[in-house]
Amino acid sequence: QVQLVESGGGSVQSGGSLRLSCQVSGYDIGRACMAWFRQAPAKEREGVAYIETDGNTDYKDYVKGRFTISRDNVKNTLYLQMSSLFVEDTAIYYCAAATYGWCSWGARYTFDYWGQGTQVTVSS
Repeated sequence: QVQLVESGGGSVQSGGSLRLSCQVSGYDIGRACMAWFRQAPAKEREGVAYIETDGNTDYKDYVKGRFTISRDNVKNTLYLQMSSLFVEDTAIYYCAAATYGWCSWGARYTFDYWGQGTQVTVSS
C-alpha cells in the first residue's frame, strides 16, 4: 500500500519560512518524479514544483526564487522549503508521486499517488 504523509505545515507571518516534508512508504521515490501542489480556499488545485529522478526541477512562476523542492531517496522523503511567504501562499499543500521519472504540468499528465495534505497559513 502506497502512502504519502505530509507534515511541517502551520501558521507563519508574511515573510516567514516553513519546510514541508512528505514521507512516502510502499513506493520508491527514487524511481518517480515527485511534486508539490496546493489548493487555496475556493480555488482550484495548482502545481507548485516538481523534481524528476535526474534531479531536474521546475517551479511555477508564483513560487520561483522563494521555494525549493528537494528529495532524499534514502529516507524516501520529499521536501519543500518555503521562504519569503506571502499571504497568497495560504493553502493546503499536497505531495504527489508519478509512475514516470519525468514530469509535466500538462493536462494529460497524471500523478498516481497523493498525500492527504498539510495546511499552510500565512498572515499579514
